[in-house]
Amino acid sequence: MLQSPQEVGLIAIAARQTQGKGRGGNAWLSPPGCAMFTLHLQLPVNSRLGQRIPFLQHLAALAVVQSVRTLPGYEDVDLRLKWPNDIYYSNLMKLGGVLVSSSVTGQTFSLLIGCGFNVSNSNPTVCINDLVLQLNREHGHSLDTLTPDQLIARSVTLLERYVSDFQLRGPQALMQLYCRRWVHSGTRVRLWSEDGPEAEVVGLDENGFLQVRTGDQVVSVQPDGNSFDMLRNLVVTKTS
Repeated sequence: MLQSPQEVGLIAIAARQTQGKGRGGNAWLSPPGCAMFTLHLQLPVNSRLGQRIPFLQHLAALAVVQSVRTLPGYEDVDLRLKWPNDIYYSNLMKLGGVLVSSSVTGQTFSLLIGCGFNVSNSNPTVCINDLVLQLNREHGHSLDTLTPDQLIARSVTLLERYVSDFQLRGPQALMQLYCRRWVHSGTRVRLWSEDGPEAEVVGLDENGFLQVRTGDQVVSVQPDGNSFDMLRNLVVTKTS
């Protein structure tokens, strides 16, 4: 089991991963070319983000997407967010994800933010540099390919900024940017099963839970225990 480090801000970076951990106990193999890190963070329980810990995975995933899309010339690289913790190419393929583990000591959260995303390995699906090269071909650009180290540094820097903004101003500090980058706005889904009630995705609530409208009622769906099945447009119970 992971032990929380004492140093705030400690980061562990891997060039290759053979026993990665995903939601629901899923295992991940990550070859060279992937950006992988675990960052330690401490937050007061009574702070704005401490009261809304589910938002932390959203901020981390947003930081990864923005680490590419805020680079001059790379704004149109089609990286997106899939609720609750995935990084996607458009709404087509998963490129990475975030997993947050937490413990509480007194009035302080100790958090381990694990993140991995495919930068330069084209197999078995697609990587960020494939999207950069595609942009070059389609628009006559000459953008350089990116490196895992470069994007890890940018992601962590942006995450630090987003956490600070959230602590100062709460969810509204980043809600508009988050929703601009995700794949779900206006999506029609079924809840729990293919025979479940139909609903429309409308956004995130104040706690970072998915909000859907079914009939004249807006309800929130917690990320823990649930997942978004893109192929079938289902919000389903997550199974291991």
